Amino acid sequence: MHADIYRSGAFVELDMQAARQAAEEAAQAAEQVINDFLARGDWHVTLKSDQSPVTEVDVAAEKAIKSVLTSALPGASFFGEETGKSAASDESASGSGLRWLVDPIDGTKSFIRGSRYYSTQIALEVDNVLRLGVSNAPAYGECLVAEADQGAWLDGRAVRCNEVTSLEDAFFSAGNLTTLARDADAWARYASIVGRVRRVRGYGDFCHYHQLCCGQADLVLESDVNILDIAALTVAVRAAGGIITDLQGQSVNDSTTSVLAACTEALHAEALAVLQGRSGQ
Repeated sequence: MHADIYRSGAFVELDMQAARQAAEEAAQAAEQVINDFLARGDWHVTLKSDQSPVTEVDVAAEKAIKSVLTSALPGASFFGEETGKSAASDESASGSGLRWLVDPIDGTKSFIRGSRYYSTQIALEVDNVLRLGVSNAPAYGECLVAEADQGAWLDGRAVRCNEVTSLEDAFFSAGNLTTLARDADAWARYASIVGRVRRVRGYGDFCHYHQLCCGQADLVLESDVNILDIAALTVAVRAAGGIITDLQGQSVNDSTTSVLAACTEALHAEALAVLQGRSGQ
C-alpha cells in the first residue's frame, strides 16, 4: 500500500514495502546488538528519572535501529524510548507526516532478570495514523509484522484474531495493573471480568498481543503502558481483525496509558461495559 506525503510543495509516494523492509532490518540490527551483549554477559544498568531501569543494551540497540531507519527514510522524524524525539534528517522533508516510534527493548525489567519476555517495538506513523508495526521477540523466537489494511504475519505466516464474542468464551490475559489496582471500584469491576471469562492468564508485554493476533488469546487488559510500548502492537491487533483502545474506550494516541484489546468488537464492548460499570452482571 502506498501513502501520499506532502513535501516541498508536491505529493510524493511512500513505498510501504520499502518502509516495512527497513523496519524489519532495524529489528534484526537490534537483535544482533542484544545477542552480542548477551554473549558478553556484561552491561551497565542505570535508573531513569521515573525510576525505570535502562541498560547500555537498550541505548546501543536504539542507536542501531535509528541508523537503519533514518538511512532508509530520511523524511521521517524519530521518537525513541532512550534517545527521545528528533526531526527528520532530510530537512526538506520537514512536516512530511512520517514518524517512527521505537522501543528497543520493551520489557527491560524482564531482560535484566534473564527472562525471555522482552521485545523490540518499531512502528511507522503516517499523518498521525499508525500504519506499520514490527514486534520482534528474539529470545521468544517470534517476529510479528503488520501493515494497516493489509494484514499481520507471525514469522511470515498470516495470522488472524479469533471470533469470540462473549466474556464467557474468552481467554483473557492481563499485564501491568498497578494503576487499576489502586482504584478499589475499578479493581472490583476487573475482578468481575476475571470471574466470567473462560480462562485467565497473565502473559504481559508483547506476548499476549501476539497471542491475540494469532487467536490464542481473546482479550487483553493493561493499565500501565506508554505509546512506544504499544504502537507497533496496535497496528498488529487492528490488522489481524481485532480492536484496541484505552480503558475508557478512546483510540490509541501519544497520551494513551492503558489498553483494552479484544478479538471482536462485541467482546470489546462487553468488557468495556463491565469496566465502566454499565453491565447488568
